[in-house]
Amino acid sequence: MERFLNNAAIAWQAMLGNKVRSSLTGLGIIFGVASVIAMLAVGKGTQVEVLRQFELIGANNLVVTPTWEERAQGEDAENPRTSAGMDLRDAQAIADNIPVVRRVSPEIEQEVRIIREGLSGRGKVIGITNAFFDLNNFQLAEGKLFTDVHEERGGRVCVLGASVARRYFREEDVVGRRIKCGNVWLEVIGVLEPRNISESAQVNLGIRDYDADIYTPLQTVLLRFENRSLVTASLIQRENRSGGRGNDEVESEPQAVNYHQIDRLTVQVEEADFLASTADVIGRMLERRHQGEVDYLIDIPIDKLNEQRKAKERFSIVLGLIAGISLVVGGIGIMNIMLASVLERIKEIGLRLSVGATRKDIIQQFLMESVFISLSGGITGIILGVITSVLIERFYGILTIIAPGSILMAFLISAGIGVLFGFLPARRAAYQDPIKSLRYES
Repeated sequence: MERFLNNAAIAWQAMLGNKVRSSLTGLGIIFGVASVIAMLAVGKGTQVEVLRQFELIGANNLVVTPTWEERAQGEDAENPRTSAGMDLRDAQAIADNIPVVRRVSPEIEQEVRIIREGLSGRGKVIGITNAFFDLNNFQLAEGKLFTDVHEERGGRVCVLGASVARRYFREEDVVGRRIKCGNVWLEVIGVLEPRNISESAQVNLGIRDYDADIYTPLQTVLLRFENRSLVTASLIQRENRSGGRGNDEVESEPQAVNYHQIDRLTVQVEEADFLASTADVIGRMLERRHQGEVDYLIDIPIDKLNEQRKAKERFSIVLGLIAGISLVVGGIGIMNIMLASVLERIKEIGLRLSVGATRKDIIQQFLMESVFISLSGGITGIILGVITSVLIERFYGILTIIAPGSILMAFLISAGIGVLFGFLPARRAAYQDPIKSLRYES
């Protein structure tokens, strides 16, 4: 042990004697290790984000959303719409006729002005059933959910998203108070736990910011806000009475009119393996119910999520390859510098061998010098990688998680590179002829 420590001290002094050269030699290791740390942090963050998004969408859910097209004046008469739109009868038919469907959750969106004690703003009232909370894994922060009486009679009650509660009630007790949505006063009976959905998740998965919405029973929206199926029926009657005649002299701009009663339908199946086949059955059922008109889209969010996960994994692999190249280049740089160091210190090697040092001592000396250079670069790279990960999350909004295991792995990689690329120079130094080394003239 004493000989080992002595060899380590000689190697440490030799490295400190050439600080600039040692620092430049370790640059490849520094950037390689920093890339590894950042890559692992992004990868770990991606895994956590994927798990969170799985919780947001539910692993066994598919989503049906209605679509509608712009129609110019008179076009209804020339090409009449055959579909009455997506409505609650479609939701009930899916629940009753497809055995693998566990439950369905229809939603109706109403954009309204929200008012409470001088505070005002635009927001959305979402008509739902209690199945919505189960399908989307919501938890209550306080209060309760809708009762059967609320859902059947369209009670004037609501459950608030977390950000709505903070904005309009601040530090007050929320449950039992009232808030005005459009022309309707609603009593708050519950507040949801915050979901903190990122903007990227909203775009990629096609979901809203749940924290910003006000939730009320489905019948409440149909009875007290708007029922578009009734509006659509009246429009059809009016068109039938007029024979579809319009003013031919004035051509109106095409207008997109939402004639669907519901705006979103989430369907939960028993197993994820049934998602694709269930989506196909639902598509054929709705096409038949809508008289051959395909005015809906069926999405399987888990497929989008898997595509997003695979894309991020490919990105991590590319980053890993770049980090690997940097580490190899850094290792080659260490080997070249150590080979040059052997030539510069041939007399020193010969002197040590002549006074009793063994080849093992020489190998240890040069090998440890290589490891010291590599570890110094590795430690600096770890610090740089941690800083880079923090900056990535702060400025680009990408979740990064630095695990202790990734730091340990980076440390071991840098030490391994020092051993791997330092062995050849160390062996060459150890097998120098002491007599020739003493006579060597640089």
